[in-house]
Amino acid sequence: MTVDLQKIKKKLANNNYKMTSQRKAILEKIIENQGSHLSAEEIYEQVKKDDSNIGLATIYRTLELLCDLGIIHKLNFDDKCRRYELDKEDEHHHHLICFECGEITEFNDDILEDFEEDIKEEHSFEVIDHRIKFYGYCQVCQ
Repeated sequence: MTVDLQKIKKKLANNNYKMTSQRKAILEKIIENQGSHLSAEEIYEQVKKDDSNIGLATIYRTLELLCDLGIIHKLNFDDKCRRYELDKEDEHHHHLICFECGEITEFNDDILEDFEEDIKEEHSFEVIDHRIKFYGYCQVCQ
């Protein structure tokens, strides 16, 4: 997936925020590590390599701002650590989480999207979002 930083910059501007060098550095690390579901501390360690002046508090504030604006999502994989990923807008996916090694695999299944439509029809309920996590053992750990 190609990420348009100009589109993100415009979204920030529309909400009276600037694309600061620190925000850009944080976004770049999230983009470079798509699929890795980095924690704030992991993002901090990576950004700090390029900008030793950045503080962990700045990372947390920026991540909260980006979540509030819908640019990224905050994830909880029940490992007592918040993780982050880009909002892929039209590309909805779910996660497979290995109990043994902690590997997180993203997947998309149209059956779940069809199920959402069935809920709407049967229950007159408009589903806005859903998050599904399956826990088990990856191929290596089985």
